[in-house]
Amino acid sequence: MPGAGGRNNETARSDTKLTVPMAARPRLLIVITLAEIGGAQTYVAGLLPALSDSFEVTVAAWGPGPLIDACRANDIPFVPLRHVRRPLSPVHDLLGLFELIGLMRRLRPQIVHANSSKAGVLARLAAAATRVPIRIFTVHGWAFKAHSGLAARLYLAADRLMRPLTTMTICVSETERAAGLAMRTCRAERTTVIRNAVELQPARPEPAGGPPLVLGVGRLKAPKDFGTLVHAMALLPTDSCRLRVAGDGPERTALSEEIQALGLAGTVELLGDRDDVAELLRRSHVFVLSSRSEGMPMSVLEAMATGVPVVASAVGGLPELVVDEETGLLVEPGDEKALAGAIARLLDDPELRRKLGSAGHARARDLFDLEHWRREHIELYSRLLSEREA
Repeated sequence: MPGAGGRNNETARSDTKLTVPMAARPRLLIVITLAEIGGAQTYVAGLLPALSDSFEVTVAAWGPGPLIDACRANDIPFVPLRHVRRPLSPVHDLLGLFELIGLMRRLRPQIVHANSSKAGVLARLAAAATRVPIRIFTVHGWAFKAHSGLAARLYLAADRLMRPLTTMTICVSETERAAGLAMRTCRAERTTVIRNAVELQPARPEPAGGPPLVLGVGRLKAPKDFGTLVHAMALLPTDSCRLRVAGDGPERTALSEEIQALGLAGTVELLGDRDDVAELLRRSHVFVLSSRSEGMPMSVLEAMATGVPVVASAVGGLPELVVDEETGLLVEPGDEKALAGAIARLLDDPELRRKLGSAGHARARDLFDLEHWRREHIELYSRLLSEREA
């Protein structure tokens, strides 16, 4: 999966197998809001190689993106959605609900697995309306935490309404599970934690020559907070490093203007969406994620799996990924001075970079193994099917 989901797994079939509890292969519909580059899309793409031998799988999403290529590589049908989109819209949301109801009536899946906030609500509602017996929702980060104001309240209300319609909620971190239980968006007995995983890469030697390179990856939109990262760069000594940001989004213009205003045009480069994030990681000295809210970000896992030391905000599931001062450095969100200080520490200390990068690589290998992660999902599907048959 290219971009922020840089696993090289689309074309490789998984060794993970499942003995399903039904005579025919169960029908599984995976719904996600967008097919674009992103962590949730990487999650779905990572599952696909393990599923097609045991399930009749269909993936549905809106728009173009590398998820379509991942489906094609695994011979899995992809259904382009017309109305299930990210922004809140009474018209599109209602049309999207009817669109999903029609799709489920045609496919008659035994399992609907919804991903991302908008699709999570609409797909569960459509699955209940069409009597799909197993309705799973993966929380990549609760929307009521990532948004503010009216949008946060609407998502909170919607997730609470979906709770009794949900067979199982998968949280990607213990932090997200605790938040969901506290806000009554999931039930303890019907919620499990399956932490994200990544394909381990060979630990790369640190790049030589030129100024140190700092890499950020993500959508240029809240809750990602590249503005704080850019301001942190302005606090570092001139020419001490270069920052490259891979990703695109609605805040690109404002971020570009801020870069110009701070005199960082020669220091900070906005790369746009990229399909070579794995190569960008291999060329980088430090990886930074300065988000205000996160679940269990794939981009940090991919940096760890490549052996790149990480500086990140201490939010969401990030402290479950990055052990402060052991496998990376954590700072408070929105604190540009603390962020600049952490980056400067790594830039000034090659031995610390090597130590943290090596420890992060070992942690990714030991705790976030891709095949184990796939087995956890397939075993969950199998158990829920067995319960239903019983």
